[in-house]
Amino acid sequence: MTTRTATARADDEVFDFNLNAVKAESDLKPFVFLWEGENDPNRRFTMQHLESLNSWPLMAAADNGDAGAMAACFRLAMGQKQWAEFQETPLPQYKLKALFAAYRKHSGASEGELEASSDS
Repeated sequence: MTTRTATARADDEVFDFNLNAVKAESDLKPFVFLWEGENDPNRRFTMQHLESLNSWPLMAAADNGDAGAMAACFRLAMGQKQWAEFQETPLPQYKLKALFAAYRKHSGASEGELEASSDS
């Protein structure tokens, strides 16, 4: 059996890909929606653009299936404070599905894009 080991390159050697040079292909405009709260019938919530979210927690959440991935997406996009406030009002599933569809559309993601990522 042959064991392969990676060899280190010197800092001045050519690289294969410069991740630092990668820029977003779309405007990463936040997504804003209204949801009634106990004290405010027109409470505004702001979510970061889907493509701007940190990939590491999203990939970890994908191990918990589609629902886990969706919850992680909302939690990361809203931030801890807004996420906690958002959960204070009961949310029927039909509204959650409509909200997630609108968020995906705003972000330019296809319907199966997030679901497909949870299978990997």
